[in-house]
Amino acid sequence: MSGVVRVALVDDQALMRAGFRALLDAEDGIEVVGEAAEGEEGVALVRAQVPDVALVDVQMPVMSGIEATRRIAADPALAAVRVVILTNYGLDEYVFEALRAGASGFLLKDTEPADLLQAIDVVARGEALLSPSVTRTLIGEFVARPPDRTTAPGLDSLTRREREVTALAARGLSNEEIAAHMVISPLTAKTHISRAMTKLGARDRAQLVVFAYESGLVAVRRGT
Repeated sequence: MSGVVRVALVDDQALMRAGFRALLDAEDGIEVVGEAAEGEEGVALVRAQVPDVALVDVQMPVMSGIEATRRIAADPALAAVRVVILTNYGLDEYVFEALRAGASGFLLKDTEPADLLQAIDVVARGEALLSPSVTRTLIGEFVARPPDRTTAPGLDSLTRREREVTALAARGLSNEEIAAHMVISPLTAKTHISRAMTKLGARDRAQLVVFAYESGLVAVRRGT
């Protein structure tokens, strides 16, 4: 990605914010545009600065990271902002709710500096921070439950091809792997994914994966 990636830090722990800021300020091509100590302040910061990426703690006082993510994702003026949830615990219920709310992915707070920098680059380019391995864990730990009573609208609007690529994405396949599986070009696979996301109102691949399971488009194969 060309240009400077603008990042907002939202975390109630001052020491954590200081550590992230020190790391990011030392990196060429990244600018920290501000900090907030809780979710309500974080939403205000994001609205004022419109960063490329917001690193948001999942559990904070006053307003949680989940609610902050929901408000950011619901604001049309912030459509280009990508939220990465910060958590101490990995794939827990908070992370799942944040993905539902519109987060593009999540990171453990003790992640390696190089992984943090790579994650910021990934989401700034508009991709979801859900690797195939993470997606498989998501499937095993979260979506191996009955679909929600309220199925997300839009499933009927998908073409057969769009349903197929959505299902494959939900299995953790990359665009290149989807292309090979369907015997189409990676660009065509990407186009189908983009169209499915548009029809379903999904901000990115993370929400597309959650939708695929919650809607029942993909059935979880237990024991796999």
